[in-house]
Amino acid sequence: MTDLRHFAGASALALFSSTFASPALLANELNPDIGVTLDGYYRSGEQALSHREEGFGLGHTELTLSSPIDDRFEGRLTAVLEDHAGDTELGLEEAYIQTTGLPWHLNLRAGRFLSQVGYLNGQHLHADDFVERPAAYRALLGSHYFDDGVRVNLLLPTPFYWRVGAEALAGDRLGDTDGDEDIGVYTLSTKLGGDLSASQSWQAGFAWLRNRLTDVGSDGDAEHDHDHDHDHGHDHAGHSHGASYTGKNLYITDLVWKWAPQGNTRQSQLTLSGEYLYADDLNRYASSDDTQEGWYASAVYQFAPQWSTGVRYGEVDLKEAHGDHFHDQSLEETEVMLAWSHSHFSTLRLQYTHQSTDGFEADDNTVTVQYVMSFGAHGAHDY
Repeated sequence: MTDLRHFAGASALALFSSTFASPALLANELNPDIGVTLDGYYRSGEQALSHREEGFGLGHTELTLSSPIDDRFEGRLTAVLEDHAGDTELGLEEAYIQTTGLPWHLNLRAGRFLSQVGYLNGQHLHADDFVERPAAYRALLGSHYFDDGVRVNLLLPTPFYWRVGAEALAGDRLGDTDGDEDIGVYTLSTKLGGDLSASQSWQAGFAWLRNRLTDVGSDGDAEHDHDHDHDHGHDHAGHSHGASYTGKNLYITDLVWKWAPQGNTRQSQLTLSGEYLYADDLNRYASSDDTQEGWYASAVYQFAPQWSTGVRYGEVDLKEAHGDHFHDQSLEETEVMLAWSHSHFSTLRLQYTHQSTDGFEADDNTVTVQYVMSFGAHGAHDY
């Protein structure tokens, strides 16, 4: 009889939960969404400012867990495995909570996350159309800048898409710093976009990143004795994806235009995109003429449901700090790629890269073969 009463009580509780509990709460009782993205490659030579080495290697492999927490919050965790000098490194790229369903189209996020400055930075690397981020990103943002902090976004009530946002971040990942600010970085950004027709859409953005930490990008020693013949950029950016070049002010503008016949992106699509990055106030020794800038422009054409090709050209002009003076460095980069995607979850990519450098040691021409494979939960990519 006792067993029957317990069974009846449990059944009533289950019926109550399924009837009155919110969908978010019920979803949280299940296992979270789990997704894995595998990234591997072979590269024929060394590239300047690259986070990938010559030969076979493991790229940006991700393990992601995400789930609603309740009817007001959701969470996400992304761990990253990468290969460097024969060692496998484990890092934490994302670990955040964010609100859902706040009034006035507000959204709050707290924890570790990708900053939303620029067009590419807020996207995961496996969603890119090329093997690596443009040279300007690799130099000034460490490929992709993520940090610990908070973000607030507001979607304005306009007939077109208009989002404004602000972030307060620790800033520890932006170069070699000796500052002790609790909040080292602030960002302000805005995005606008809309449809030009049934087949065309556009998006434009502007962002300002303010780094409050002192002597950003400096070695901090005006009398530092260094070897002028050392390798400037064989692995200059390091493997932690921290930016090696930056300034107290970083400005980014971006513009994207997409075309797909009647909006049918499954059949074909053309994407034109470009960004310009400018950094000033490099350190206490810098003059107004000591600035860093870079840009890129890319065109990617999906000419069949499973095939796409693209070309990207970019330049970056940098100042490598050595005590109280700087060394000029520059890089021009042309990339051509061909990719085959059997499905949304699998991509094989062949890419040719030509680099023309000043102040770096790298091969002029390299070929890279890459695979990007995902299984499990896989969220929609950004615009």
